[in-house]
Amino acid sequence: MKLQLRILGIMILSVGVIYAQEQYDIHIKDGTIYNGSGAASFVGDVLISKQRIIYVGPSIEVKAKKVVDASGKAVAPGFINMLSWGYSSLDKDGRSLSDIKQGVTLEVFGEGRSAGPSGSKDGGDYISFGQAMQKLEDQGISTNVASFLGAATVRVQTVGYDNRKATDEEFLEMDQIVEEAMLEGAMGIGSSLIYAPGDFADTEELIRISSTASKYGGMYISHMRDEGRNVMQALEELLEIAEKADIAAEIYHLKASRPANWHLLDTVIERVEQAREKGLQITADMYTYNASSTGLTGVIPTWVQAGGHRAWMNRMREDKPRNRLIKDIEAELTMQPADGILMVGFNKDSLAQIYRGKTIAQSALMRGQSEAETIIDLMLEDDSRIQCIYFSMSEENIQQKIQIPWMSFCSDAGSYTSFDGDFRTHPRAFGSFIRVLGKYTRDLGLLSLEEAIYKLSGFPATNLKLKDRGFLYEGYYADLVVFDPEQVQDHATFNDPLQFATGMEYVLVNGLMVLEEGEHTNEFPGQFVKGPGYQD
Repeated sequence: MKLQLRILGIMILSVGVIYAQEQYDIHIKDGTIYNGSGAASFVGDVLISKQRIIYVGPSIEVKAKKVVDASGKAVAPGFINMLSWGYSSLDKDGRSLSDIKQGVTLEVFGEGRSAGPSGSKDGGDYISFGQAMQKLEDQGISTNVASFLGAATVRVQTVGYDNRKATDEEFLEMDQIVEEAMLEGAMGIGSSLIYAPGDFADTEELIRISSTASKYGGMYISHMRDEGRNVMQALEELLEIAEKADIAAEIYHLKASRPANWHLLDTVIERVEQAREKGLQITADMYTYNASSTGLTGVIPTWVQAGGHRAWMNRMREDKPRNRLIKDIEAELTMQPADGILMVGFNKDSLAQIYRGKTIAQSALMRGQSEAETIIDLMLEDDSRIQCIYFSMSEENIQQKIQIPWMSFCSDAGSYTSFDGDFRTHPRAFGSFIRVLGKYTRDLGLLSLEEAIYKLSGFPATNLKLKDRGFLYEGYYADLVVFDPEQVQDHATFNDPLQFATGMEYVLVNGLMVLEEGEHTNEFPGQFVKGPGYQD
């Protein structure tokens, strides 16, 4: 035994001598290290040079350009936002502060729509998937970015906005678009099947394009066709696509929406676990709030939206479709009461000044109209779908979902740095991830910190088949965070959402600090992270 201890001591000493011979960019000292695998934490050091983690282990004395004293702090891999709408906001301001202050180092886009491809090759304005993604890196961004290829984007490039089945020729075009995007780095196919024109795609079409993505190791990820009373039928479609396309599948922001359907969550979980036991790779993600956010399209059937935005607006002015639409909206409002729909985003300032922060029920009283008429006319007046917050979910269900082993996390929101006084959004943009660490892990004890960090980093990285990311392992990219588990806190509320989280002290992306002592460093090391089918 003494001989073994002596040999071990010699090995540790020799390793220390080897590392001490070099100078490193950053030395994170004496932190409690959570490596992202769910394994037990330990106190130790991390060494970083040239984008990569060089060493993770017991405390060590070396030369470094910068030393971070992480005593009493958690050191973990950066977090992955499985559903981000940050492309547009990062295109305007690459700092990504609302997510970086929560520890997010990778934004994943592509719910139904992706930044590319767009335009026409014949018209000369074509932008490929890879070009659209590379644009963000070239401009300078503080977080890494990745994206699924939007299934609706594929459909618009081939079928357009018509509500019909794709032709054989269009299917061949779809195959080509998917193959090109996978080779350029797409993570797979992302669908959003409650919005037009995405929901015009039938199951056969989704299996077809997912099969092509599967050949390149991609995943199918979906906002299913229904999250309410027909959630089980929607889930069966996702499972069918996964099985027939031979592809891993993830459910975007898993929920049982609207009070009458909250009890269905147990059945959804049971069915997914049955599928997983059969060998299907089914996972899910979620945000940590009891309200969703989308346009008034949440209570608008998609038949009225066929043909694109202008056709939709014009159709709502015609007597016959308007009368049909009123009846359909009234049916929806029996399940999602109008006093639970809060309007937050308008095109026109004149309307925003009157109706922002008002519910549909309040606005209907102000206007002397029915709730259905108010919805239609406000959209026509604003010439938009009007962004809303829907209070439709159960806190009990949220706590149940957080503990599911196959669950990761998302914001389903943009990532914001600067905004004016008229801006309003869902608080999930500022708090969805930090609440996992604070409210649900530290305060309610639903997860251990090891489990929480695994669900925020290593687990989604594994699902996405990321190369050298998602864990604190030697040789991996230095995407990591340092925070005080006792201090991390969300502050954004539905009434006052534009409040940054606190407690995240250091955030590194590709080995460079983008957050230092809680402040942005004006560094932009973010990269376009490619999917498993990428070929240079």
